[in-house]
Amino acid sequence: MKKLLLAGVALAGSIAMTSGAFAEIVIATAGPMTGQYASFGQQMKIGAEQAVADINAAGGVNGEMLKLEIGDDACDPKQAITVANKFASDGVSFVAGHFCSGSSIPASDTYFENGIIQISPASTNPKFTDERPGPGIYRVCGRDDQQGSVAGQLLWDEYKDKNVAIIQDKTAYGKGLADETKAAFEALGGKVSMYEAYTAGEKDYTALVSKLKQAKIDALYVGGYHTEAGLIVRQMREQGMDTVLISGDALVTDEYWSITGDAGEGTLMTFSPDPALNPEAAPVVEEFKKKGLTTEGYVLYTYAAIQAYVDAVKAAGSTDYDAVVEALNAGEFPTVLGNLSFDDKGDVTLPGYVWYKWSEGKYAYK
Repeated sequence: MKKLLLAGVALAGSIAMTSGAFAEIVIATAGPMTGQYASFGQQMKIGAEQAVADINAAGGVNGEMLKLEIGDDACDPKQAITVANKFASDGVSFVAGHFCSGSSIPASDTYFENGIIQISPASTNPKFTDERPGPGIYRVCGRDDQQGSVAGQLLWDEYKDKNVAIIQDKTAYGKGLADETKAAFEALGGKVSMYEAYTAGEKDYTALVSKLKQAKIDALYVGGYHTEAGLIVRQMREQGMDTVLISGDALVTDEYWSITGDAGEGTLMTFSPDPALNPEAAPVVEEFKKKGLTTEGYVLYTYAAIQAYVDAVKAAGSTDYDAVVEALNAGEFPTVLGNLSFDDKGDVTLPGYVWYKWSEGKYAYK
């Protein structure tokens, strides 16, 4: 049975009982803080730390300060469950996470059972909300069926008379995105010349690239992450292929170009409209710049997830699970992403996906 948890309350130091110290609301972010996708975990950590610092500097939440915990799931489902159980033991009331859909989905069961609100900044697999175990599970990013529809349309518009290949890394995210893209392309009348799975974490994709070359692939859609996509495009160029690589939001990290170098020139990817360009985000973006930090990828999405939770707690007047869920379901929240609300599945009502192009080490609108 789902337990209703109040926020973890901690008193700082042995003299806290007499010092009038603020109570604390324990929140967390969780993602791949280590491993091959650690650049995304770092984005989430940076966004969460800044959000907590800004909220506490403004007086906290209902007279209480936020305390942030960081969980490392390494994008591994089993490790994600371990992290979720630790958060439950620590009295965490809210988690901005996880990053990988393959982590967010299993962890959501633990969060629901323990009365912990979960808002993912990045998990796009439709099952995350379509099959959520109960209320209190949300996301501030889009969905793979939205992203796949946009990708399928581009493949149809620009490559319907050419050879298109779709490959995927067998993860919940990668396979889901590839399948949605394939379905959208085929629904328009497109024909995929080649559909393959590859194994994430390998360094040599020569055999796959040779197969792509033999099939004279003009456009390669990759359902997977930046590490493997970067190696694949580099190895395509080494074999003399000028095939365009197209992918999704898992390429929104500067690390992609660190892997590809000039081989990444012209790579296309879908991602939500750049939140750093929102007027509402300008003061926050400036704070990051002062610290020498960028707002790439999911930095501001993590920040916004915490903003939405905090505003819901303020509206509810407490961290009571049911009261906060009611506030999240009913409210509209001003965030660095713009004003957002959630539908009855827990999906965010924000604009979907647009195209970006990698060029000279940066990505910008296509």
